[in-house]
Amino acid sequence: MKKIKSALISVFDKNLLKEILPKLKNLNIQIYSTGGTQKYLTDNGIKSISVENITSYPSILNGRVKTLHPKVFGGILAQRELISDINELKKYDIPELDLVIVDLYPFEQALKNNESESNIIENIDIGGISLIRAAAKNFKHTVVISSYKNLNKLNTIFDNQNGFSSIEDRKILAKEAFKISYTYDNMIFNYFSNQIDKVYKENSEIKKLRYGENPHQDAVFYGSLDKTIKQLSGKKLSYNNLLDIDSAINLIKEFEDPTFAIIKHNNVCGLSSRKKLKNAWKDALQADPISAFGGILITNTELDIDTANEIDKLFFEVIIAPSYNQKALNIISSKKNRIILINKLFPNEKRIRRTILNGIVEQSFDSKTDEESDLKNVTLKKITNDQKIDLLFASKICKHSKSNAIVIVKNKQLISSGVGQSSRVDALRHAIYKAKSFNFNLKETVMASDAFFPFPDCVEIGSNVGISAIIQPGGSINDKLSIESCDKKEIAMVFTGFRHFKH
Repeated sequence: MKKIKSALISVFDKNLLKEILPKLKNLNIQIYSTGGTQKYLTDNGIKSISVENITSYPSILNGRVKTLHPKVFGGILAQRELISDINELKKYDIPELDLVIVDLYPFEQALKNNESESNIIENIDIGGISLIRAAAKNFKHTVVISSYKNLNKLNTIFDNQNGFSSIEDRKILAKEAFKISYTYDNMIFNYFSNQIDKVYKENSEIKKLRYGENPHQDAVFYGSLDKTIKQLSGKKLSYNNLLDIDSAINLIKEFEDPTFAIIKHNNVCGLSSRKKLKNAWKDALQADPISAFGGILITNTELDIDTANEIDKLFFEVIIAPSYNQKALNIISSKKNRIILINKLFPNEKRIRRTILNGIVEQSFDSKTDEESDLKNVTLKKITNDQKIDLLFASKICKHSKSNAIVIVKNKQLISSGVGQSSRVDALRHAIYKAKSFNFNLKETVMASDAFFPFPDCVEIGSNVGISAIIQPGGSINDKLSIESCDKKEIAMVFTGFRHFKH
């Protein structure tokens, strides 16, 4: 048990003190305080020493800097069991501070009151939050009271323990202090995130879209589309168009050989890489010619005449390419509503954001592409070179498909995929059903999964239709079961160590 002999009190809301002032006086606790708090104490007959007397430095910058001084924080943070710390306190005439009572500027209230930006900024507490964190860090020696919620604990220390606190008392109060610190900082973070979003909007091009996710919803785009795409012809872009275009462009960046992909509702429904673009288109279409209807088409190669003649047979909404042969452009632009875009091959975003729950979540962009060096062969049967090429190909598609996702590939052609399922087994069964419905033979195909297999069921289902190799992240506590199933079925499987969920 440790007796409280001294206290630093600096509070915004003086009501925090009403109940405890007599107890501080009765226990003869030496009090140090700041400006308005000291005046309140004096008015209520409680003697205190001003922080300025400790620091020999006045409150400056209109009260912005009061307690931020080594003599204050030294008294809070000193480790009393260390002789060197005690000697330094004596050397620099620093008083030990056993109790810190601090609340924070009402930042949340300023937000609720919709105050001006300058007032909101002034309600970001600096000294208070620093005092709370310092006292909480040194809980072995210091009691920290950071809100009304903690007063019951302090009253127990005063009334039942005669001003003595246990290590358990101090640790509990430290936990509460860090909780308050976290909550407070999070509010400030959210405020600035929203402000940045506001500034971003105010300084961006505002483009009214054809409609939102549904026709009854209006939508706008904030940003600069001219830096990313150039529209050559067609109707005004819609919200859904932009989502699919974004997905298509991020997908096509993964491939170097002449590649054609078809996107529908943010998922890949056809993709193939071939030496000739026309063949890449034909094989991409094979995977799901039904879903391709009204889809988003994209290639990483200049659109030529032969390919243009082929794709002109299909109803599609958007086509994206880095460039167009003029005659090819004439062919596909014959239908006025077709949206024809040039992909300016802009770099990936470093951070991506989305709005949820009346706030914003942000994360780094998934820039990781599974490579040969990532592959760890975990089965008795090793992958062949051809399987390796197809597995990495399948992994790229899987990365850009909605989870849970299963992708089946053969000879750098998407055979089928199961996407957006709540069960990985359902995703695989859906992929198999699609492949068979379009008359694909699944023998010697490879399979990619965007996450690990918690059970061997997907291996068993895949083996029954002829899948010969699997790529997945690994990392399940039941990995061994899937590996054993592969060995039993003579299937090769590699782990990458990287999950690519896309919700």
